[in-house]
Amino acid sequence: MSLKIALGGKGGVGKTTLSALIARVLAKKNSGNVIAIDADPVTNLAAGLGIPEETKITPISELSSLIEERTGAKPGTMGGFFSINPKVDDIPERFSYEKDGVKLLVMGTVQKGGGGCICPESTMLKALMTHLVLYRDEIVLMDMEAGVEHLGRATTGSVDALLVVVNPGFRSQAAAHHIKKLGEDVGISKILVVGNRTKGPEDEKLIRENLKDFEILGFIPELDEVVSSDRLGTRPFDNIDEVPQSIIEICDNIIKLSNS
Repeated sequence: MSLKIALGGKGGVGKTTLSALIARVLAKKNSGNVIAIDADPVTNLAAGLGIPEETKITPISELSSLIEERTGAKPGTMGGFFSINPKVDDIPERFSYEKDGVKLLVMGTVQKGGGGCICPESTMLKALMTHLVLYRDEIVLMDMEAGVEHLGRATTGSVDALLVVVNPGFRSQAAAHHIKKLGEDVGISKILVVGNRTKGPEDEKLIRENLKDFEILGFIPELDEVVSSDRLGTRPFDNIDEVPQSIIEICDNIIKLSNS
């Protein structure tokens, strides 16, 4: 199954936890073959996937020797001459960490010049994202920051959907409109909402009323297991077969996107 999904949302809505759960469910349904991309500057996806805290995972943007080798320029330099089409096809296998059929890649951030700078690190990240979206025949799930900074116009036409995670609160729904505009500006055609941490029909109604111009993919209630796991520093639903039906239905709806 080839499926490319980006997830965005205001900080604190549960986006990363949901990204990890969706990745694990899809890996079970697809016998693995899932690549989870942590493209959020606050890198928490490893914990959500159950990767031990002491595991050393170097973000791609910090692989200085590799970036220099592939681009011909030292990270941190601006301008000058360097390759804008570096070799990246071996990176998912070499620098990912696999658990339960999910390969995790941590993108990292560009520390100098901003995320949109023309520099070796930025070029490397964008080339890798292009490769993952356009040329990998797998499920690629991208946990983005609030916007879609790592996605360029060359790749967005092949993204099956941008899922915006919202809570019943006003601020997360206001952020959804902003993220929708960013997604549309770079050419993402299908932008959907997942309502998370809802406490009943009133919350679901509120989200529907405030986000009338969105297609709602589904709702996930407040889950005691998620709250408890967050307190303990463990991944929720260690046995993925115990994940609630609401999340299973979200995943089934995501799979349908590959056929739409």
